[in-house]
Amino acid sequence: MIPAIEIQRLNKSFGNLVALEDIQLSIAQGEFFALLGPNGAGKTTLISIVAGLVMANSGQVKVMGHNVVTSYSKARSVLGVVPQELVFDPFFTVRETLVFQSGYYGIRKNKVWIDEILHRLDLADKADTNMRALSGGMKRRVLIAQALVHKPPVIILDEPTAGVDVELRQALWSFVKQLNQDGHTIVLTTHYLEEAEALCQHVAMLKKGKIIVLDSIRNLIDKIRDISLQLRLACEVLPMQLIKWSSIKQNECYIFKIQDYLEISEILTILKQEKIEILEMKLQEPDLEEVFVRMMSDESFIGT
Repeated sequence: MIPAIEIQRLNKSFGNLVALEDIQLSIAQGEFFALLGPNGAGKTTLISIVAGLVMANSGQVKVMGHNVVTSYSKARSVLGVVPQELVFDPFFTVRETLVFQSGYYGIRKNKVWIDEILHRLDLADKADTNMRALSGGMKRRVLIAQALVHKPPVIILDEPTAGVDVELRQALWSFVKQLNQDGHTIVLTTHYLEEAEALCQHVAMLKKGKIIVLDSIRNLIDKIRDISLQLRLACEVLPMQLIKWSSIKQNECYIFKIQDYLEISEILTILKQEKIEILEMKLQEPDLEEVFVRMMSDESFIGT
């Protein structure tokens, strides 16, 4: 099966600024894939090249087997992109915007699918409202609807929930998860790492135009063995027996770094023997955010 997106030896510079360097990436059909990185890492440039909006200096990109340069129309017909910026035509209603968008792809009589999109994105009661009268959150919903209007097998979501309320976020992810279950490939960029961890199977992390890690989210989290045990104790000084654990004091709590859950029992036993009361206890397991922070600060943490 051909990849949904295949990127080979991709390079892009703007003058002396290297935006992307030797990007190699293959995203399988049906994948829910996260593309993460700090601001300026090259994510938007990469998406723009995949969408055929920016030309690379070298390398090639294919979407469902179609080269985005030599077969631009075919590549665009199988790709839907939700941009980060709010771009819209202020002279049309929501429904007119989606009808015109369908026409760009040569699709007529698209009312049933448009109605479903409007319903799933909670836009049905705004269908006849002019675009300029919508709130920022509603305009973002329309951008998502535009990207889906031609039922593309590959969908790129560039910060789709930036600045939107919790209700829309939940409705959007419910709809997108259903699209993924129906076979659509989803590529997500987001600063909400808990969303990426909950939704995506694999992740590529970009830093200064390079992919510094490419792996499954589960594998990355499993490579972090540190577990944080946070205790608020009724004592001024820790017992000597606890010194062997690395700990810091933060907001009146001691935070112990442990490698194994059996160590929790050992720590609690020592506290009981010393008759030290535990006022509060919290266990923090590693997550994608911790992986991301470590990767951005130390490229040697996990091999690429």
